[in-house]
Amino acid sequence: KAEGHVEGEKVENPDTGLYYDEYLRQVIDVLETDKHFREKLQTADIEEIKSGKLSRELDLVSHHVRTRLDELKRQEVARLRMLIKAKMDSVQDTGIDHQALLKQFEHLNHQSPDTFEPKDLDMLIKAVSARYE
Repeated sequence: KAEGHVEGEKVENPDTGLYYDEYLRQVIDVLETDKHFREKLQTADIEEIKSGKLSRELDLVSHHVRTRLDELKRQEVARLRMLIKAKMDSVQDTGIDHQALLKQFEHLNHQSPDTFEPKDLDMLIKAVSARYE
């Protein structure tokens, strides 16, 4: 017996098991607030998404959406830096290359920590795809 979906009720998605699951969900939620991007997402097939074609649509989203995505990325970079610091503190090893540590986080472009670019969306999609393949 199927239960009906009540309008306005938030549907809980199962945990993906990704260490950046919350970031992924927030990015998707923000992107879906843009009508143009939401339409492109709904009509795109899996190959368009994986190939990065959908990521290029990021240049067409509203300024408000881009600003929110930039904010989310800064928060995620800060979270990752906290994880790196905690790891360093636990090992007490000096001389660790922060850039090398950031490179292990393949779901975002660590070279532009303040702005969410099409490359970030492409990297996020590819990281999720690789994880599930």
